[in-house]
Formats: sequence, structure tokens, C-alpha cells
Amino acid sequence: MTAIQSADRPDGRACDALRPVRIVPDAQRGPAGSCIIEWGHTRVLCAVSVDERTPHHVQSGGWLTAEYAMLPGAGSARVRRDRTKVGGRTAEIQRLIGRSLRAVVDLDRVGSRTLWVDCDVLDADGGTRCASITGAYVALCLAIRRLARKDVVKPAWPPPLAAVSVGIHRERPVLDLCYAEDRHAEVDLNFVGTASGIVEIQGTAEGRPFTRPELDEMLRLAEKGTAELIAIQRAALAAAGIEP
Repeated sequence: MTAIQSADRPDGRACDALRPVRIVPDAQRGPAGSCIIEWGHTRVLCAVSVDERTPHHVQSGGWLTAEYAMLPGAGSARVRRDRTKVGGRTAEIQRLIGRSLRAVVDLDRVGSRTLWVDCDVLDADGGTRCASITGAYVALCLAIRRLARKDVVKPAWPPPLAAVSVGIHRERPVLDLCYAEDRHAEVDLNFVGTASGIVEIQGTAEGRPFTRPELDEMLRLAEKGTAELIAIQRAALAAAGIEP
């Protein structure tokens, strides 16, 4: 069935349509793996660096942790840098990125080292946490390849992981909210998943409570979007010579 464009969405997309997504691998030379993900007008630089140590709480195997930041020019108004204390929203997103990636990566194969995932938002137009997770997965695979080439680890590609936002905007469930939709949405929900299951769901009613049928439709849209994002990830990695 052909999707019908919606006059209710700022860019005229169908309710079940993603914004254009492009992933550019190897965006930086220094990190073990990196990419830029362009998602509509949102752009995030994702990089994975390797530290040959683990935190004290890790008794065996490796560890993965994430940092997230909105660069000062990412929004329409200057975003203040987190200097000494990470803000609540930033800390929440960092934890989400780390949890999501740890759900799919085999840390025992990483050895006694830490994978640092850095996600820096260059331009923000909604969905920055979802773009960070989706791009970070690609950067992670590239980092694992570099470790494997050094004979440090045996290559074991984690199952594809992607994240997408869904919500209710103007009384209708929609996929992949841009900022203009997100700020006025009746429901805001973030979905993290793999090809075979759900990793995490975060959903909140901003106005009226939402119903179970509305939740079911949002999850259907999220699963559709996740499958499309995974196909985009696979294509970007295949171009880099990786087939997870």
C-alpha cells in the first residue's frame, strides 16, 4: 500500500515515514570507529575509542560507556557546555546510549578494556538520542573491526541495534518526530530495538493519557522504522566491508 503524505506534518511526510537518513562511516581518523549520521536536519558525530583499562566495578571482561553532548551551535539558540556537572537530560541520554549498546555487544570478547562511545550533536532537529544510538552502533562495529585487525579480539558483530521516536501529534500516531512535532506532541515515545526484539521503550503522555490501541499503533510504527534503520546501517557497514 502506498503511503499518503500528510498535510498535518511540517514536511508533508506520511505518518509512517522516516526523514531521510544517511550514515557516513570513518568520519574521524583518531577513534577506533566513527561515523556521522544525518537524519533529516539532525546530525550527530558518533565515535568509539578504546581504553586499555576497565572501571573498578568490572570484575571480568570489558566495559562500554557513553558520553553525549549538544555542541553550542546545535540548536537555534546557543547550547551551554556542561563544564563541571552533567545536566539531568544529558545524563539520562548517556545512560540510555550505554545501556542500549551493552545489550547487544559481547563484552567478554572485548577483553579487559573499555569502549568509550562519544555522541556529539552537530545539528539538532529532534530525535538526537535515537540518532546517537543508531549511529553509535555503526561506529561500534567499525571499532570492533579495528581491534580484530590488531588481533586483539575475535570479530563478533553485535546484532544490529537502532532507535527511533514515535508519538501522537494532532491526535494521530506518527513515526520519527522532528523538533516542531516533538515540542507539541501529545505523546512522546522513544523505542530501541534489534531485528528480533525490544531493548528499551521510554514513553510519556504530555497531555491526555494515551490508550492501549494507540500504544500498539506506536509500537507498530516503531518496529517498522527500526527495520528500515537497520537496513540503512547494514548498507553503510557493507560499504565499509562489514556484514553483521
